[in-house]
Amino acid sequence: MWLFLAFLMVPLIEIGLFIQVGGLIGLWPTLAIVILTAILGTALVRSQGIKALGDVQGSFSRLEDPTTPLAHGAMILLAGALLLTPGFFTDAMGFALLAPPVRLAVMRYVSKRVTVSRFEMGGRTAPGPAPRHDMRHDPRPAAPGEVIEGEFTEVPQGKKPNHPGSGWTKH
Repeated sequence: MWLFLAFLMVPLIEIGLFIQVGGLIGLWPTLAIVILTAILGTALVRSQGIKALGDVQGSFSRLEDPTTPLAHGAMILLAGALLLTPGFFTDAMGFALLAPPVRLAVMRYVSKRVTVSRFEMGGRTAPGPAPRHDMRHDPRPAAPGEVIEGEFTEVPQGKKPNHPGSGWTKH
């Protein structure tokens, strides 16, 4: 029901705002404002999106919970879609989502209504230490002198592969 109301109300609000603003400043200045906000919004979304992508990659490399950087990235993506949609109301919503305090407020609001039952990455359930019994998913490198168990099959010296090869390896 809320989605239906949004799809109904947003175009009506945009049409009303276009009529009001166009009546005050004229057609060409109104169109120029819409185009300039799209260009400015694209530049802001690009710079903040690159930073958000770096934050997500950093959280993955540190094996931290990526929820916050992913949420920021999703809201920046939504801001980009809103800024590329012609209109004053959607531009205002898009620029608001580009402000980190607004994104944090949205995340606090949503986090009160969402329950995460489990988060797992790389065989580790966050929070807490990695289980020592399952070495397959332990991302740490082996310590000097530590034995890593495994299985192998020795390939005879003259054996050729049974497929033509991809060109990326020497056969």
